Amino acid sequence: MLLPDSLLARAADTARGLAIDAISACNSGHLGLPLGAAELGAVLFGDTLRLDPADPRWINRDRFVLSAGHGSMFLYAWLHLAGFDLSLDDLKAFRRLGSRTPGHPEFGETAGVECTTGPLGQGIGNAVGMALAARWLKARHAEAPLDYKVFCLAGDGCMQEGVAMEACAFAAHQGLDDLVLLFDSNRVTLDAPASATQSEDTEARFRAIGFDVCRVDGHDVAALRDTLARVRQARTGRPWLVLVDTEIARGIPQVAGTAKGHGEGGTAFAAEARAGLGLPAETFHVDPQVARAFANLKEKRGTDREIWNARWEAFADEHAAAAELLRDPAPGDEDLLASISTLATGKPQATRAAAGKALSALATRLPHLLSGSADLHGSTKNLIEDGGFLERETPSGRNIRFGIREHAMGAILNGMAYDGHLLASGATFMVFADYLRPSIRLAALAGLPVVYFLTHDSVGVGEDGPTHQPVETVSGLRLIPGLDVIRPADAEESAGAVAAAFMRREGPTVLSLSRQNLPDLEPAPASLRRRGPTHGAYVIRPESAELELILLASGSEVQLALAAAERLGPAVRVVSMPSMERFRREGGGYRKDVLPTGCWRRIAIEAGVGALWREWVGERGRVLGIERFGLSAPGDVAMRELGIHVDALEKEARELLKEEA
Repeated sequence: MLLPDSLLARAADTARGLAIDAISACNSGHLGLPLGAAELGAVLFGDTLRLDPADPRWINRDRFVLSAGHGSMFLYAWLHLAGFDLSLDDLKAFRRLGSRTPGHPEFGETAGVECTTGPLGQGIGNAVGMALAARWLKARHAEAPLDYKVFCLAGDGCMQEGVAMEACAFAAHQGLDDLVLLFDSNRVTLDAPASATQSEDTEARFRAIGFDVCRVDGHDVAALRDTLARVRQARTGRPWLVLVDTEIARGIPQVAGTAKGHGEGGTAFAAEARAGLGLPAETFHVDPQVARAFANLKEKRGTDREIWNARWEAFADEHAAAAELLRDPAPGDEDLLASISTLATGKPQATRAAAGKALSALATRLPHLLSGSADLHGSTKNLIEDGGFLERETPSGRNIRFGIREHAMGAILNGMAYDGHLLASGATFMVFADYLRPSIRLAALAGLPVVYFLTHDSVGVGEDGPTHQPVETVSGLRLIPGLDVIRPADAEESAGAVAAAFMRREGPTVLSLSRQNLPDLEPAPASLRRRGPTHGAYVIRPESAELELILLASGSEVQLALAAAERLGPAVRVVSMPSMERFRREGGGYRKDVLPTGCWRRIAIEAGVGALWREWVGERGRVLGIERFGLSAPGDVAMRELGIHVDALEKEARELLKEEA
């Protein structure tokens, strides 16, 4: 025990003062959690957590996730006191433009922030993903000196969100005993006491789904220290829920324990609060004794990491390949396409099936690649052959059964990606992307290289009808900044799409894949079709006469564009555009080569809403899309009934060709 209880209690009040001052300075933020959980923060950052502020991404650090991201000043105050690269000036710039202390924690912006948390409950899912990654890495590399834990602090709002309970049920079923969920149980939400909206017995609920559960007074430093030490060392085969009883906004008597203490309302009493906490009138005060104690602790933590480094080097000397994979599981700029043999069979096949074959091929080159599905492996086809299933009894399996939990799947995949030592991918039907869209959005915001296999991507799904026909979903996903959407047209484009997705390290990728079988798009060379998705768009059928018309399409509609071009004659070019985002990033010269500015006669066809294609066809061009929900009928019948067929495209083209320049 390096820091005595009395010093940790003083540190808690110091952190309270920093939170009050930062939130008062900008008159914006949430005081409730930083003040109510201050003793918990003192014990976590002053005693329990294994970390080294000098090396925030140390592989064997304990992970701390603040799921209740609105309480960000809790995290910022403790990162500062613990010695991370976060200064008092950074705290003073809380919520200011360009600061390293944004309103909610953002991954990559602040040293020590493990993930981007804002929407409540997401952090719990992220922590489950980190714990899943921890168990997998320890099982796959048993010789490696890895023994870290994942701690997640959540409030009532997090616990009420469905994504959190989905993720917790998964964690309990998997037996993730590297996970410790700390519930800041202050019995208050933003609008009212928690009793206004909930009446369940949280302790009984979590015991029922398979957690170990204990309760502790959140303002008793000694009790917190003992409880967290016991929980950290326990190996029961179950995750932990620690109910930490706290008073929201403790330290500001005028609002403590009430809904008014949740936000910045208590700042009106800042001066009185500082005096009551025994703090001087000056703002942003750090107790000198607290500062010295945490500086000494930082030095000791650095020494402990250096001792651990010697163990790591011994492991790396004996297991060089494993150590390199743990350092970086990604291929970097390496071309993965060579790992995928020819997928064209001469027979029509669904792009979901081709993409699944490509995934299994890549898995032989990328040992840390994992693939999950929301109870749909048999339909999404993203099963890694001979990879086994990741289960409680087989923790190093490579295929994950998430159950019917799309939202939790998305948050858990993000957690795996935040951890940085796995390549995470998951699958469901395209129409259910709306169930995990918040997680996809956060993956894009944080720049996480998650890959989503979203199948059954159009009205070609057929008889399941409009509830399962995602006419608007692909375009909706294309609107998310930082997300690549790739919709391949045949088996070889699918190979290129999968390789491109896993080679991308700066953000997530959605693979939009067909249920229905599609032909190989010959005579275009297979090598051309493979490389096409990398560039986003390419000329799959060049004109053989003076160019008069360009037909654009993606996915299952490229075959229609090719068939229409044969009818229309040699002056027609066909462009396959599997990814608008990738094409947009190409240089202007390449884009003009594919879509010459001198040819204004352009028609795009896609079995979905067509507004986004306007960027590529221009004001005078035309778009054949579907501007309504689908219908229940066989896929080819639905396509024709909704105007997505060769005859309609040919008719539109001939009308456009008659228009004067």
